[in-house]
Amino acid sequence: DHHPRCFAMWLAGGGIKRGAVIGETDDFCYNIVKDPVHVHDLQATILRCLGVDHTRLTYKFQGRHFRLTDVHGRVV
Repeated sequence: DHHPRCFAMWLAGGGIKRGAVIGETDDFCYNIVKDPVHVHDLQATILRCLGVDHTRLTYKFQGRHFRLTDVHGRVV
């Protein structure tokens, strides 16, 4: 994988704070240096900006209901 530990994302509008920077990587964008954000937290944040309660959004798989953000997702 190309940079499997880190990802960068630019978001605008939808209630995102202007100029906010969350997390930090090393100079090569290969390792997380400060304030990592799990993908579940990113999904919870995006869903909140879209007006969706991530704790109530579920999908059914093999007879069970699962949350997209698992049980760990929190809004950043």
